[in-house]
Amino acid sequence: MSDRFKGHLSIAAAYTIFGLNVVLCKDIANSAAVAPHLLFTLRALGAVLLFWLASFFQPKEKIEKGDMWRIAVASFLGFFLTQMTFLVGITMATAIDSAILGTLGPVFTMITAYFFVKEPITGKKAGGVAIALAGVLFLIFNSVHAGGAASTTPLGLLMLLLNSLTFSMYLGIFRPLVSKYSVITFMKWVFLFSLLMSLPFSVKGLLSLDYAAIPVAVRWEIGYLIVFATFFAYYLIPYGQKRIRPTLVSMYNYLSPIIATIVSIWTGLDHLTWQKVVAAAAIVGGVILVSKSRAASR
Repeated sequence: MSDRFKGHLSIAAAYTIFGLNVVLCKDIANSAAVAPHLLFTLRALGAVLLFWLASFFQPKEKIEKGDMWRIAVASFLGFFLTQMTFLVGITMATAIDSAILGTLGPVFTMITAYFFVKEPITGKKAGGVAIALAGVLFLIFNSVHAGGAASTTPLGLLMLLLNSLTFSMYLGIFRPLVSKYSVITFMKWVFLFSLLMSLPFSVKGLLSLDYAAIPVAVRWEIGYLIVFATFFAYYLIPYGQKRIRPTLVSMYNYLSPIIATIVSIWTGLDHLTWQKVVAAAAIVGGVILVSKSRAASR
């Protein structure tokens, strides 16, 4: 099995996990058992314990002094800001709308690459951006209704757009840093920084949270988020980053809405409408056009 194939396989598995993650986070949000910022800290704490435990079973690796602050910035973009905007946004948006907006990742990756690595924006890329943004606007005007948590709000859409943007920046900017260290070493520091960033906002809530009152089903869902959607998925992402280009990594965003849509409709958390189909087709069509640009495939 070639390294390239391993990279594709690992990223495909990670985004499949993320697709189910959308549905479970929405279900947890609907239960109102755990606030978004507390859920984030629980995930970060679980990931810290798992990655640092795993680090004891591999050769010790020292982080260069100048790289520690870069890892802190990567942590802020790739997990803290990404997950906080997602967990807040999911409380104000349907699962399908959340997954559809996630497909903008490749477009944001293209923009990030233009500013940070001077990759040119071609006509195909610009056309793809225009089509994808038209899909987003169509989604906004057809998904925002009065009705509270069961509908998508403008603030929810904004949070989810920021979620996609910040993770795309992480993918586009920090690949050299990711490639420099082993996955376990890199991620144990990323999640430690993420945990420290979140504690000022959540420590009081964690101490006062009535853990016994959390429904058993929600506990299992939180366990899945910690073990699979955090530890395994965030192990697989840098593993794949080492082996395939950021543009290709971001293309696997397409798996998430497929998984989320199937599971959401199957479990009754959401329903499919023709407006969502049109918006999804426009967004996915736009990012596919972006990915077919000659400059994007170099």
